[in-house]
Amino acid sequence: MNPDSEYDAAAHLELFPSGHSTAASANTVLPEATVRRLTSYLRALDLVNEEQATVSSQELAEAAGTNSATLRKDLSLMGTYGRRGVGYEVKLLRELLENTLGLNREWRVMLVGAGNLGRALAGYAGFSSHGFRFVGVVDNNPDLVGMKIHDLEVSSSDKISAIVAEHRANLAVVTVPGAAAQHVVDELVEAGVRNILSFAPVRVTVPAGVTVRRVDVAREIQMLAYFAVAGGGMDK
Repeated sequence: MNPDSEYDAAAHLELFPSGHSTAASANTVLPEATVRRLTSYLRALDLVNEEQATVSSQELAEAAGTNSATLRKDLSLMGTYGRRGVGYEVKLLRELLENTLGLNREWRVMLVGAGNLGRALAGYAGFSSHGFRFVGVVDNNPDLVGMKIHDLEVSSSDKISAIVAEHRANLAVVTVPGAAAQHVVDELVEAGVRNILSFAPVRVTVPAGVTVRRVDVAREIQMLAYFAVAGGGMDK
């Protein structure tokens, strides 16, 4: 399986409410586009009033930036079809989405790179609210070693293996320059980390069984510049 194009829902499923036949429980691999929309539905549910018991497909689809037909098709993969005239139960739907996305477990996150981007990510509340907990931060800059980032002390990068082992880190976020990315990823893999989010502007090579997701901020800005010019959205 190519980890950049598919998502193994079964691998991230532990508990589902009984009586619900789901794509995940049937060992179905969901396309990346579907998984992206599932994360949007969950984000939209986070904005629903706490006292609201149900949400319509139209309301949720609009909040997630899609259409109700696509939403209903996506959610049917999880065995939930809503009720005509009533919609979806907010609490149940949130649980289904969290379970399918693997958010029903604790993700212990190792942060490699304590620069501006790394510090910003470590302080992002959206991680902790969905089960992602930073357990260690390392950097190879001696000036940063020893500083505090949200109650975590920055350690030297040669402590990667020790920190991964101590805290049983099962996910890593990498915010290092491109030239250092492959070496850092190799160290993480050797230490036992199998899930890596990389902000480095280069592709890295990993063995089978390791998933790397890459966020290329520079590429996104370049694409935005293109569409701004092509669409007439740039001032002369």
